[in-house]
Amino acid sequence: MCGLSGEIRFDGRPADIGVVGRMTDSMHERGPDGSGLWEWGPVALGHRRLKIIDLSDKAAQPMADPALGLTAVFNGCLYNYRELREELRGEGYRFFSTSDTEVLVKAFHRWGADCVRRFAGMFAFAVFEQATGRLTLARDRLGIKPLYVSGNGDRLRFASTLPALLAGGEVCTDIDPVALHHYMTFHSLVPGERTILAGVRKLPPATVRTVEADGSSRDTVYWDPPFTRLPEHEGMDAADWRDAVHDRLRAAVRRRMVADVPVGVLLSGGLDSSVIVAMLAEEGQRDLSTFSIGFHGAGGDAGDEFRYSDLVADHFGTDHHRILIEDSRLLSGLPDAVRAMSEPMVSHDCVAFHLLSHEVARHVRVVQSGQGADEVFAGYRWFPPLAAVPREEAFATYAKEFFDQPHEDLAGIVAPQYLVDEDVSGEIIRRHLARPGAETALDAVLRLETRLMLPDDPVKRVDNMTMAHGLEGRTPFLDHELVELAAACPPELKLVGGGKGILKEASRALLPREVVDRPKGYFPVPAIRHIDGPFLDLVRDALTAPAARERGLFDKAYVEDLLENREASRTTTGVNMLWQLGLLEMWLQAQGV
Repeated sequence: MCGLSGEIRFDGRPADIGVVGRMTDSMHERGPDGSGLWEWGPVALGHRRLKIIDLSDKAAQPMADPALGLTAVFNGCLYNYRELREELRGEGYRFFSTSDTEVLVKAFHRWGADCVRRFAGMFAFAVFEQATGRLTLARDRLGIKPLYVSGNGDRLRFASTLPALLAGGEVCTDIDPVALHHYMTFHSLVPGERTILAGVRKLPPATVRTVEADGSSRDTVYWDPPFTRLPEHEGMDAADWRDAVHDRLRAAVRRRMVADVPVGVLLSGGLDSSVIVAMLAEEGQRDLSTFSIGFHGAGGDAGDEFRYSDLVADHFGTDHHRILIEDSRLLSGLPDAVRAMSEPMVSHDCVAFHLLSHEVARHVRVVQSGQGADEVFAGYRWFPPLAAVPREEAFATYAKEFFDQPHEDLAGIVAPQYLVDEDVSGEIIRRHLARPGAETALDAVLRLETRLMLPDDPVKRVDNMTMAHGLEGRTPFLDHELVELAAACPPELKLVGGGKGILKEASRALLPREVVDRPKGYFPVPAIRHIDGPFLDLVRDALTAPAARERGLFDKAYVEDLLENREASRTTTGVNMLWQLGLLEMWLQAQGV
């Protein structure tokens, strides 16, 4: 729902409103409906608006409340804002708008930074308190809405996208070798606070950062499910869990219909998006718009799943839009998709989402999407091997199934000046798996996926690619109460039927059997999977460009071999290694780094 930016200075100088203006302007696509700037001494805030709730100018941002001494910028949606507004009214607060932004401001005044514990939704926000000079930054529990930060001791800047910080200038754009290690190990994910650029960090999910006027700060993590069996679920059998998942998912889908504009669904034809459509039909939703995308096949791979999406659309009578993308349009759209990435992401469906969002935005401004179900309900192929593994062997099994390259192999891929001596990627996984709680190996890995990996893969894809077209994506499988329920669910119920077993059982009464029991599919973009013809030329040009040669990220002989034998090496998720290397260079060059 928008893009935010800002600067706070600690050196006695006023904030640079010009810099904040540049950062704000760079996010025009995220908020095409309006913009605003606000400054007060050492602080300046900026905002681009996408009108979803309260379409009037009363909901414009930055939102200042002089009576409370607070000014806020907010990106996201509080799905329970109406309930919170009534509660706050009962405590004497008066409202001048019907927006969730104003609810956030009043809630912050009433409960301080603890207000985040009362929010049901996706959000990143900054609130400035004039009386104390304190700035509070916060991000939702699952990291659905992004927040990037950059500082130099004299000031701190923040924005909804990494390119917005680059637009502000004075950012160290050196490659972070640790982040590059993560990128090469975790099929392009850079989890945690780091980004591929040394001068930019992320505020972690479920975190409130309190920044004082003197520049000191402290972080508070306000949500961390234990991934253990809880007393309140004692005695539940498989049928009870099925019903609980059904009811909680239905509530999550219903929550995400809150809007003053129509809401559609991105319907891939897989179980996850299909059950969202089914839940909406169960709720009595009529004239629901659904959207599917497909590509031409290549290398023997099919490029669409229209068979399944058509089946679901026909079954529920949706207003369905089937979008077939020609290869020529895919090729011409690739540079725009890369520019839309806040960080480099190799997943094929980034490009698919970008092209799909362009079409969808012509019809609706909000869509629900099935992202997150595989992480929450154990749908990926690397989860079943963990079923019988002792807790202490979780790392070895996960690394074997998930890691792209062992640490020792990176010396033949990454140039020497970018190598790190220690297995920093392995270490971050070991630390997470070693945390207390999470009784079984699978519990520990699901907690890792949910808390560390998920915000920097499917979640970021949805946000970046939809918001590039002024389209808000909502993900009911990342409703925090549904995630808490799934975290407490016995692992064996998730693994039934090869994964997502409990979700499949909750869906059987709603969906055709062919959809529930179909083999798991991945969003197919065959032309990128096989990299041939003009797509190969695009990747070759990026890897041999003067900027790439000067940067020298990768071993020259390794790159030359990949270009000659492009099908020879793939990541554990099936991504062509040539695409992984080329995408990183394309992104760096697109950002002017």
